[in-house]
Amino acid sequence: MDELVALCKRRGFIFQSGEIYGGLQGMYDYGPLGVELKNNLKRAWWSSMVYENDNIEGLDAAILTNPLILKHSGHEDTFSDPMVDCKSCQARWRADLLEDTKCPACKSSDLTEPRPFNLMFKTSVGPIDDGKSFAYLRPETAQQIFTNFKNVVDSTSKSLPFGIVQIGKAFRNEITPRNFIFRVREFEQMELEFFVTPGTDEEWHNTWVESRVNWWEAQGVPESSLELYEVPADELAHYSKRTVDIMYKFPHGVEELEGIANRTDFDLGSHTKNQGDLDISADVMPNNASNSKLAIQDIDTKKWVVPYVIEPSAGVDRGILAILNESYEVQELEGGKERTVLHLKPHLAPIKAAVIPLKKNNADLVKTASELKKSLQKLNLGRVVLENSGNIGKSYRRHDEIGTPLCITIDFDTLEDRSATIRDRDSMKQERISLELIPEYLIKAMNV
Repeated sequence: MDELVALCKRRGFIFQSGEIYGGLQGMYDYGPLGVELKNNLKRAWWSSMVYENDNIEGLDAAILTNPLILKHSGHEDTFSDPMVDCKSCQARWRADLLEDTKCPACKSSDLTEPRPFNLMFKTSVGPIDDGKSFAYLRPETAQQIFTNFKNVVDSTSKSLPFGIVQIGKAFRNEITPRNFIFRVREFEQMELEFFVTPGTDEEWHNTWVESRVNWWEAQGVPESSLELYEVPADELAHYSKRTVDIMYKFPHGVEELEGIANRTDFDLGSHTKNQGDLDISADVMPNNASNSKLAIQDIDTKKWVVPYVIEPSAGVDRGILAILNESYEVQELEGGKERTVLHLKPHLAPIKAAVIPLKKNNADLVKTASELKKSLQKLNLGRVVLENSGNIGKSYRRHDEIGTPLCITIDFDTLEDRSATIRDRDSMKQERISLELIPEYLIKAMNV
């Protein structure tokens, strides 16, 4: 983990938020390369969900959340972790993460009894903080999907099965943020709520578990690094009938990368008015506030159905950490030298190609390199950079370390034969290719 943290700071992937003022625990900022990697991962997820499925639609909902939503979803009463205080050093910890019931800071056993600590951030709304006009920063992206269920159905005329997805910020006031970007207070989620006919939910649940494992493999996280964990009944969330967690071997241990839950009809039922005329099987909470019937009419029977929901929910930050961990390698080279390389999948790489003039500030070389860079950027494959450093070996090592798949060197022969040298990141093999063929070459390389 220390090596990854050092790489992330040195090369501009991830920084401690507010570092010049000592930082803020559980908060991180994504730098120039980190934001590219993060956007590429989100783009890959969105494409696999929305563009490859005609029955899945997207959503981008508000972060500030009406407290009634989180009251009737159960979050106000159940969204908490057990917290203890150390009487010796006054540190606070999650009780379920302590070893031998001792304080990790001072090793004292003089701890308070565990008490529930609600994880939601609360903020005032409006000019006067009177304690009554408030909202929560959403603790998950799912609830706004449920409350927008009718809007999406009415505007798209979807029928079961169908899904609604959202990528966005969520906030949890973690007692003990830890392990770099694995557990933080501000993070991003990629969530799908897939609505199905009751009775088909178990089959769809299994389908989505398999699909999500395959997707992570396509991002460079092999199945050998993943485990499926069947969450025991006594550990299930209040809304879940069954949950399967995709566990990953993080540097600090095996923990959850993504969860796939069968939420039954709990959420739509909780937010639905006039529940009495609907067949709602979940033990939903009484609802006196919603004015909507969050149900859908069966095409064949014409009866109103409250769908069951299958929810694959992944953390973007945890995904970034897993991908960095899998792709990171320090290789031994001839002569006792080493090189650090990120074997990122081409579609995730922050920089797709670097165009490097052999000699720094040589007008002819820089002009040719600049023209090639512009033509490659127009392909819309991602970021292409002009690296006018004049040190080819140093440029190669830098781009190996940040995961750039291809480096393209413009030398003095280029001015004569209109060809350039392309170097592959992983194999370090080089080949000479005509400038006019490089765009096609790059397109093929990005689609590997």
